[in-house]
Amino acid sequence: MTTWKEALFEGAVAGTAASVLSGAYLAWRGWRRGETAAPVNAVSHWFFGDRSLREDKPSWKYTLTGYLTHHGAAIFWGVLHAKAWGARREAKKPLPAAAGAVAAASVACLVDYQLTPKRLTPGFEHRLGKPEMANVYAFFALGLMLGSMAMRKR
Repeated sequence: MTTWKEALFEGAVAGTAASVLSGAYLAWRGWRRGETAAPVNAVSHWFFGDRSLREDKPSWKYTLTGYLTHHGAAIFWGVLHAKAWGARREAKKPLPAAAGAVAAASVACLVDYQLTPKRLTPGFEHRLGKPEMANVYAFFALGLMLGSMAMRKR
């Protein structure tokens, strides 16, 4: 069984990879829509309210808060993923590692949109369509998988 110390370390690495990949996708989709930072800004709605949902341009206030929130949530899910999956022998192989990461991202999505109060949802759902949101979670899963596999090679 993975210790909490090991899970925190692996979760920080895997969560950071998940945050960077899914955050880059959010920024890219915003850029493609001509709303440069809108999807990332929307994540800060838990703190700033609906104003952040309407902000299109990058700003220290909305964009930084949105990304830091996204990053913190990614590390949270990375730690839980590492604790639940980290010590399993099969987690070192690409296909099972991918399945574990997809399962973790699916649980995160379920919690984000079915169990979380509206004020605490990720927020980017206000700026993206459902296929784009699915891609956010796909990139999130890819980051978890890559980060976790990198840690297991140590």
